Amino acid sequence: MIGPQLCHALSRCKVMFLTAPRAGLRPLLGFMAVAVLALAFMLLADEVMEGGLGGFDDRMFRLLRAPGAPPWLTEMARDVTALGSFVVLGLILAITSAGLFLAGARHAAWLALAAVLGGTALSTALKMGFDRPRPQWPGAPAVFTASFPSGHAMLTAVTFLTLGALLARMTPHRRLKYFALTSAILITVLVGVTRVHLGVHYASDVLAGWCVGGAWALLCWLVALWLQRRGAVEATAPG
Repeated sequence: MIGPQLCHALSRCKVMFLTAPRAGLRPLLGFMAVAVLALAFMLLADEVMEGGLGGFDDRMFRLLRAPGAPPWLTEMARDVTALGSFVVLGLILAITSAGLFLAGARHAAWLALAAVLGGTALSTALKMGFDRPRPQWPGAPAVFTASFPSGHAMLTAVTFLTLGALLARMTPHRRLKYFALTSAILITVLVGVTRVHLGVHYASDVLAGWCVGGAWALLCWLVALWLQRRGAVEATAPG
């Protein structure tokens, strides 16, 4: 069962948190979050391979795709889900990286490129490894790639959370930090929800994508934090 194992992991994290020195608290919290997300993904993958989440996936689809939903809602979902497509994410990455290069933050730009491209490779490898068929719900568009984990959910998390974290690290203004991270989380959640609404993914696919994408983005943030303390990544955007 997923619940008891996650609770045990969280209780161990609490002990580590209470006994950690204050100076190393932020990296410790980051590694703890990565561990919890990785464990959640592995438990989800195990349940999916054993067929234990069929009832949950069906209930979530009926919840997010209620009968009689207005056509404009589905049209809106298609627009939002496009934010997680390879084309849109590629454009966002290219524009953001170019802006960082122009601002003189070339190390941050290379880190962003490595994080997102590495996340893309990881997503492709996981899809090929699990090779879960797509859902066959009525009215769902035909999609020919594997279902688990959701590439849109994972790559949206990887791209927006990585870029949001990098931008938050580069600005001294607390409100801008919160704005960047909150916007990244909001877009990530919305894209994942639309994948289930459109019927192209099971809810468990999306949850797994969020877990892997969030863990990867956190790892990249920890690398950025370590490099920044060594002076290898720009702490603030050069003026």
